[in-house]
Amino acid sequence: MNEKAAHVPDRIKELREILEISALDMAKDTDIPFDIYKKYEAGELDIPISVLYTIAGRLGTDVTVLLTGEEARMDSAAVCRKNKGVQIERYPGYEFSSLAYNFKHRTMEPLLVSLDSSKPQAAQVSHAGQEFNFVIEGRIKVTVGKSEYILNAGDSIYFDARIPHGQSAVSCADNSEANGGEKAQFITIIQE
Repeated sequence: MNEKAAHVPDRIKELREILEISALDMAKDTDIPFDIYKKYEAGELDIPISVLYTIAGRLGTDVTVLLTGEEARMDSAAVCRKNKGVQIERYPGYEFSSLAYNFKHRTMEPLLVSLDSSKPQAAQVSHAGQEFNFVIEGRIKVTVGKSEYILNAGDSIYFDARIPHGQSAVSCADNSEANGGEKAQFITIIQE
């Protein structure tokens, strides 16, 4: 995890305390079980992207503040140069790079996601809103509920993010999951 992202739990706790919100109230207000919330804030459990948005909303701030410690500055356009997005490692096997972290009041979150099949596959997640995935390189398996879709570079999928879902890199040789450290990249756009 990069240096800035490693401080996310500390930033959450600091903002919560500044706003004089108890940890118990924060958990209740965000519909997160208290024992899970305590682990998030202690840095003992990775915080899913969708949960970061919920927490940021309750704290009345932009998720950029939680990720970087800085306010988003751009309100008409924000450019993200190659390899310059804010790196976030939230799940094993996934590396997220926020591509619009510096845009104020954004209504969607575009992320570059890198998958590595040699890392453990993350559990399926669900969150509010809708999600769009566009494969840039490699091959991925997208699971939405009980359905599985194999996508190649140039393919895309749009789905209801309230349905449990997940992505994993698969071998280009066949449709089975890769065992040799296959890598893939895709753009995901999440709108809540």
